[in-house]
Amino acid sequence: MDATNITYNPDEALKLSNQLCFPLYAAARKIVGAYTPYLKPLGITYTQYITFMVLWEKDDILVGEICEKLHLDNGTVTPLLKKMQDEGYITRTRERSDERKVRVKLTDRGRQLKEKVQDVPKKIGSCISISKDDAKTLYRILYEIIGE
Repeated sequence: MDATNITYNPDEALKLSNQLCFPLYAAARKIVGAYTPYLKPLGITYTQYITFMVLWEKDDILVGEICEKLHLDNGTVTPLLKKMQDEGYITRTRERSDERKVRVKLTDRGRQLKEKVQDVPKKIGSCISISKDDAKTLYRILYEIIGE
């Protein structure tokens, strides 16, 4: 659908089937839900999983950097990190030069979790039945939408 050639009609604009946001929302919920059977036995949520992914890429990182990478605000990430710390996966320490900044580091337990989730991306990939070309196109478009 070419949005530039659409004449605005309030009745049509309010139809759920005409909302770009709805299929994005529904697809995201479906995909995130697909992770549950693999992550729940490990005692972690999807949001914790993506936070671990950030830390496995770059350990010893500021909370603000995690927020930026995940497109989440500090109010969402801070309680998540507190729970991860309480479970022994990470440590959080305030920067001496600026106590408003908090540094996050994986513990041995957090690093070992990576081994337990190695096959999750492959399992999720087999749950989503779109072609590799469509997946690449979707990936590119979604990253355009989020500005990366």
